Amino acid sequence: MNNTVATETVKEQRFMEWMKTYGDVILRTCFVYLSNVHDAEDAMQDTFLKAWKAMEQFEKRNGSSEKTWLMKIAMNVCRDYRRSKWFRKVDLKKALKDLPGRYLLVEDEDMTLTMDVMRLPEKLKQVVLLYYYQELTIREIAEVLGIAPSTVHHRLKQAEERLKTDITGGKVYE
Repeated sequence: MNNTVATETVKEQRFMEWMKTYGDVILRTCFVYLSNVHDAEDAMQDTFLKAWKAMEQFEKRNGSSEKTWLMKIAMNVCRDYRRSKWFRKVDLKKALKDLPGRYLLVEDEDMTLTMDVMRLPEKLKQVVLLYYYQELTIREIAEVLGIAPSTVHHRLKQAEERLKTDITGGKVYE
């Protein structure tokens, strides 16, 4: 009985550390992915609920970081949210203003870029969020999304070109 209690205590401590360490970054990622603060909060909670339930699976994995594993769960939760909701037009400026300041971490002049990222197609947005916002490596992103590293690289290049076009208004600068 004492061994079971000790195991549960260790599990609870690890879970609390995950929430403390990764809660804000997961919320920000979910927000940029979903463009709605309330959906992002729900997605973050669902991410941690799924992580709690699957913690034993994480323990059995070799080589995957906690952050990579949690981001994979968060991306899947966000993807499920996008699939289950009716399509609706989101006012991105209002959505950004609704996000509490401590989660935004974007200067006013960077709002345009953030909104451009939020408008990217899902496949491109995913790699941008994980690479630039979460600082995962291409290999880690490939693991999170279940795709080849070369596909991650290709999507990053596509996203960069699209964002460059959006920022410059289609003008080519040398």
